[in-house]
Amino acid sequence: MITNLHIKNIGIIDDITIDFNNGFNVLTGETGAGKSLIINSIDMILGGRFSKDMIRKGTKYAAVEMCIYIPELNESFDDDYVVVSREVHLNGKNLCKIDGRLVTVNELKDFMKNIINIHGQYDNQTLMESKTHINFLDDFCGKNLEIYLNEYKRLYIEYISLKSELNKNYGDEIEKQRKLDILNYQLTEINDANLRVNEEQELDEKKKIITNCEKISNALNLSTFKLENNILCEIDNILRPLEKIESIDNRYSSKVSSIKGIYYELQEHLNDLNDYKYELDFDDEECRVINQRLDLIYSLKRKYGSNIEEILNYKNKIEQEITDIENSDEYNRQIKMKILKIKESLQELSNNMNNIRKDYAKILEKSINKELKELEMINASFKVDITFNEEMDFKDKGLNNVEFLISTNTGEDYKPLTKIASGGEISRIMLAIKTVLSDVDKVKTIVFDEIDTGISGSAVKAVSEKIKKISKKHQILVVTHQAILAASADYNYQIKKIVNNGKTTTSIKLLKEKEIIEEIAKISNGAITTIAIQHALELRRVSTL
Repeated sequence: MITNLHIKNIGIIDDITIDFNNGFNVLTGETGAGKSLIINSIDMILGGRFSKDMIRKGTKYAAVEMCIYIPELNESFDDDYVVVSREVHLNGKNLCKIDGRLVTVNELKDFMKNIINIHGQYDNQTLMESKTHINFLDDFCGKNLEIYLNEYKRLYIEYISLKSELNKNYGDEIEKQRKLDILNYQLTEINDANLRVNEEQELDEKKKIITNCEKISNALNLSTFKLENNILCEIDNILRPLEKIESIDNRYSSKVSSIKGIYYELQEHLNDLNDYKYELDFDDEECRVINQRLDLIYSLKRKYGSNIEEILNYKNKIEQEITDIENSDEYNRQIKMKILKIKESLQELSNNMNNIRKDYAKILEKSINKELKELEMINASFKVDITFNEEMDFKDKGLNNVEFLISTNTGEDYKPLTKIASGGEISRIMLAIKTVLSDVDKVKTIVFDEIDTGISGSAVKAVSEKIKKISKKHQILVVTHQAILAASADYNYQIKKIVNNGKTTTSIKLLKEKEIIEEIAKISNGAITTIAIQHALELRRVSTL
């Protein structure tokens, strides 16, 4: 339940804190005082949409902080009390926290959905979503269904797991053959290429030489010509005079020997360069073969790996997968046998659950129709529509689909709740359902935003009695303009609009008994008169009987 609500910078709300109590809490006040802003603030912290236009003028952000008492979740938190908060900034920044931990808006929404439910005139939460109806019916069925449902869920998880395993292991014969065809094609393509690990590097080097063949040839021709006809000739001319004097002095002899060494080394370089020229003899066919081979390697790299080594590793992987698929028949046969056995159990459990749901659906229909009559919907009729999937398309809760239907007038067809047009009818239908399901409804706090819209007289009294009944097991927050609802409350809060120094703000106050009587009088009469006070006292007295 909500124990404390702190709101800052939302609409005309500057900074207010509200301490709520368990039971029936009513919020009253004049139009424009800020009642809807409080509901919007609660919706904001439930993860609902919040427009930046709602941020108070002159401020940069809006914030809501709520302390909730949830002892049933104390294993997940350090305390029975958990603080949740959300800030929305003008610059788009959105900060959400649960117990001090930063979370996303969706995480906040998921956490709060089973703690607080806001029911407005056109509320589409929970009961207005047909997919949730089976959950309410199952909760209403209680332990009679729970035994079967728990066993079904256990088997269903195993069933999904085995089906997934079968798909991974190519249990489907068509899929298996399709995969084998693909793998064998890939294996043949790689094998036919007959790749070598360093082949691409060798081909790239050769292609580089071919591409620059003319440039290399010109350079070699020029270098060998200069070396042979200029440099070596000049060195020979240098050696001849020196050879004539080398016998005179050892110094000349050593120099001759050194220069001859240079001559012979240059002669070797000349021979090598001449050999290189002969190696440049490429024909067009050889160029075509190299390019074709490189194109093949590039094509395989796009499909199977960034280099030849990765392609060959992929080839090994393909060979292993082909072996696994070809040897998978026996394993798949065992999986299929397990699936078949589980399906038989799931079908039996689904049949049992179907029977229980149908039996309890009749009780639920009867109970809700009784509540509708007491809520002045004399001609309304509520129905639980249950269908059974004969195609054995198992879902997480069996083979049933459940939807709540309503006929609001005698002779009219039953329609989904979402098709109901009247706000007053929606309010009472929802209230009837919540009254019957209050024992099993997991939501601890229910907020009714002007549930009295579109109804008056005895219908309001009936609504008040129903809410009072629900408040015995849930925390109830009601925003109302009806004196009867205000008189029935356990706790009354007055919301006022205050203008101070040219600024409008909202204030909220928990009323004492004398103030409650005056507020009821004002609501019922528009002014606090003696007659209005007497009427308020009588409403208060009757509501406590």
